[in-house]
Amino acid sequence: MTPAAPPSKSPPLRVLGVDPGSVTTGWGVVERQGETLRRIAGGCIRAKEGDDMPQRLARIFTELAAAIAQFQPHLAAVEEVFVSSNVSSALKLGQARGAAIAALSHGGLAVAEYTAMQVKKAVVGYGKAEKAQVQEMIRMLLALDKAPPQDAADALAVALCHLNHLNPAAAQPLGGAKSWRDWSPPAVSAKEAAR
Repeated sequence: MTPAAPPSKSPPLRVLGVDPGSVTTGWGVVERQGETLRRIAGGCIRAKEGDDMPQRLARIFTELAAAIAQFQPHLAAVEEVFVSSNVSSALKLGQARGAAIAALSHGGLAVAEYTAMQVKKAVVGYGKAEKAQVQEMIRMLLALDKAPPQDAADALAVALCHLNHLNPAAAQPLGGAKSWRDWSPPAVSAKEAAR
């Protein structure tokens, strides 16, 4: 009989991922301990019918602040804005992203940023993967019974992307930081971002 592997000595690391949107913002907390990944929580922040933009932004800030208080992530990651030809949509998305980043920073979290292509490549292995492929990989990687809603899956993917970009040891802060709260994400060169 093979002896059981010793328990991991590394403390768990929690990352809050955010997929910002002016109508629906996805969020998800993933924890890694050693090589084990698990979904802690996640969901969608949805604008109420009739909400104006300031109300939507306040809802994003407030609900993310509540998630930070409840689930105590160590780090955060946000998907970068995709600039489209629709300037109005891009501005609204930028405002939603700003509200999310403000909530994360207000919660004391270091915030990393990743393009949609980086997230898809980290989770699916292909930077131009379809949304359904991301959802299915999230289901498989986190051993979920069913795939989460699209925006929540995207947020969990952002969290996993960040975990993949951290030191593989995952239990030790980088750069001599005393805790994860003192850690700041490494700079990503334009060449690395294009991969």
